[in-house]
Amino acid sequence: MTEVADTLQQFKEAMQGISDVVYHEVELQGGAACVLIYIPSITDSNMLQESVLTPLIKAAQQQTPVELNQSISNGNVFPMIIEQTASVAEAVTCVLEGKTACHIRGLSDIFILPLTNYQKRSIAEAKNEMVIVGPQVAFIEDMDSNISLIRHLVKHPDFKIQHYKIGKYSNSDICLFYIDGLVNQEVLTGLKEKLEGIKMDGVLGVSYIVEQIESTTYTPFPLVQYTERPDTVVSSLMEGRVGLLVEGTPSAVIVPVTFFSLMQAAEDYFQRFFATTWIRWIRYLFIFVSFLLPSLYIAVTTFHPEMIPSNLLITIASSREHIPFPALVEAFMMEITFEGLREAGIRIPKPIGQTVSIIGGIVIGQAAVQAGIISAPMVIVVALTGIASFITPNFELALAFRLLRFPIMILAGTFGMLGIILGLFLIICHLVSLQSFGIPYMSPLAPIVFKDWKDTFVRAPWKKMIDRPGTYENRDERRQDTHIKKDKDKIV
Repeated sequence: MTEVADTLQQFKEAMQGISDVVYHEVELQGGAACVLIYIPSITDSNMLQESVLTPLIKAAQQQTPVELNQSISNGNVFPMIIEQTASVAEAVTCVLEGKTACHIRGLSDIFILPLTNYQKRSIAEAKNEMVIVGPQVAFIEDMDSNISLIRHLVKHPDFKIQHYKIGKYSNSDICLFYIDGLVNQEVLTGLKEKLEGIKMDGVLGVSYIVEQIESTTYTPFPLVQYTERPDTVVSSLMEGRVGLLVEGTPSAVIVPVTFFSLMQAAEDYFQRFFATTWIRWIRYLFIFVSFLLPSLYIAVTTFHPEMIPSNLLITIASSREHIPFPALVEAFMMEITFEGLREAGIRIPKPIGQTVSIIGGIVIGQAAVQAGIISAPMVIVVALTGIASFITPNFELALAFRLLRFPIMILAGTFGMLGIILGLFLIICHLVSLQSFGIPYMSPLAPIVFKDWKDTFVRAPWKKMIDRPGTYENRDERRQDTHIKKDKDKIV
């Protein structure tokens, strides 16, 4: 049998230099002795006193040491589910996670008590994916709280969760979840293999995992979907997709994704289909505006002025009469300035950030026009482009188009409309070649899956969306029963 003193010495050697570890030795009635090892800052001290020490002392008063050891091994002393391990190294890892190790004289195993108490914030409203109608809650940094939010919406035994520990030093908890019977098994198997093959020092955020599991690294377009909304995660699971959560990150990852799924917002499914369809058309229109408007302005004013109506051409020409820079340089100056203002608005403290961004944009734009450095039409073009970029519901997708806007502007300033067409051709070729975990990125447009168009360019009524999206190759295609009993004598 391993003695308490020997085990305590092994713990102290393994945790040498960790000054905030407490080694609480307790002498019990009847000659029994135990040691509790924990870190106070991440351990629930009240629960330690009420659910561990008090029951342990009480049991020791009523039982002999042999009976006490047997009762603890059978789980009859502590009012919680406990684990046992014979490895001191494994017990040390558990202590560093916030659990409490308990070793009792006469037993070779060490009891692991789940008394973890990390500091965490309360459930809050979604800030980046706000909706007017629909759930308002968002994920936080605590894994258990996030899982509870998902389980609140999925109450079925086919909802499966698997945990992974990744990170040599961080030992981060990674949670993979899906609905068995809906998920594409090839996607699931491939994702599990990639997770099991990750070997790195630490995982401090979900993006650490994403860059390891993506099939294509060198692309500006996102191949996964980030979301802070539990309802978005659950709706994706019901389409046969897979979700990932990382401890310490207030957002989940959904895979696989397509370009068109990233263009959908949570509110699309809480409004009537007429309004949602109209809003989707607006999104597609303005994503082209945010991507191509500066390039079209440069190409038309530099190479193709005949495409502009005469009255408008005279207005533009008069505004550019004293501008010392070509349209390309002018656009680059304004676009980079706008990007700087956008970034500054994020970094500046919130009480003044928005004010500084708005006033800075107005003052700089007005001063640049009055100084004859920038033309007034260019200010309008850049302002419209900036506003349009905020309409894209997915931040990573909007960022991709913001980055690609600059090479397209260079092509427009060099070759005119031919350069824009060439740039679009290269981007489209890149998009149709992309895959997200084996699923074509441009599906259901390339390859064509007509039945999925009812939730792509439009949002059909729910009773018309009988099948799940065929894009994700889920195992159960049917989403709802088509047989609806109609009673003509009742008015519903």
